[in-house]
Amino acid sequence: MKKTAIMRIAGTKYLAEGIYRTELVPVSPTDDLGGVIPGQFIGIYPNDRTALLPRPISICRYNPFGSGNGGSYTVVYRTVGKGTNELAGLSFGDSVRVIGMLGNGYDLDAFAGKRTLLLGGGIGIPPLLELAARIRAKNRELGEIQRKTSGKNQSEKLYCGRLTAALGYRNSELFLMEEFASAADEVIVATDDGSVGTHGTCIDAARAAGTGFDVIAACGPMPMLRGVKTFAAERNVPAYISLEERMACGVGVCLGCVVKTKEKDAHSNVNNARVCTEGPVFLAEDVDI
Repeated sequence: MKKTAIMRIAGTKYLAEGIYRTELVPVSPTDDLGGVIPGQFIGIYPNDRTALLPRPISICRYNPFGSGNGGSYTVVYRTVGKGTNELAGLSFGDSVRVIGMLGNGYDLDAFAGKRTLLLGGGIGIPPLLELAARIRAKNRELGEIQRKTSGKNQSEKLYCGRLTAALGYRNSELFLMEEFASAADEVIVATDDGSVGTHGTCIDAARAAGTGFDVIAACGPMPMLRGVKTFAAERNVPAYISLEERMACGVGVCLGCVVKTKEKDAHSNVNNARVCTEGPVFLAEDVDI
């Protein structure tokens, strides 16, 4: 259930040009948002009252035991305007008002035990980190179940599925690479300027690697997601994509973040869905992008 809460800044770190990581913790137990589904986001209200609307930012990592008052919520974002620049400039101990959790995230059951390909582009990379960590934990759990049911020796570690992350950056500032190296079985990189890895996009990197997979999860700018939809259709595998759209309210009231869909939306009875409410994660074949 979404609610408004007050969060305290527990730390902010510069990651790359215009990219920052901020950790938020609830100021009291009643301000804890109660957990995260990978792909969900929060709205962060600027303290500057001339900027009225919350800034939607996806959760990069969630630690359920991150503070004495509940979990800690890490967001990674690009500074593009008044709200995000204010957030990056806040100091340890400063507070902000947030609303969350918002949106529908990735269904872990769609990836558990499968050969999964994560495709992240630019600031669409951070939301995939929590998903990668959850998939890896689920695959280890399935491996342990398999070991027990097969009677394997305790010392033999089994692991179900395989997780590959293909990440696309602007240049050699590869933010979050160490974290993905710990969460995924394989990480491949593409850069726009060709300074690291494949010269091109994360889709180019995946093509070059010749990775076999059963399912795709992707997050990034719209042109990239169109490419992901085509890429997945060529291989006849499902792709779950997290759409980036400008949002006003973030809670489905203003209808400012509508995407065309294959099926009629139950809310409006037309072929539309609200990215902030029915999304941001959709099966690629279900949306017209």
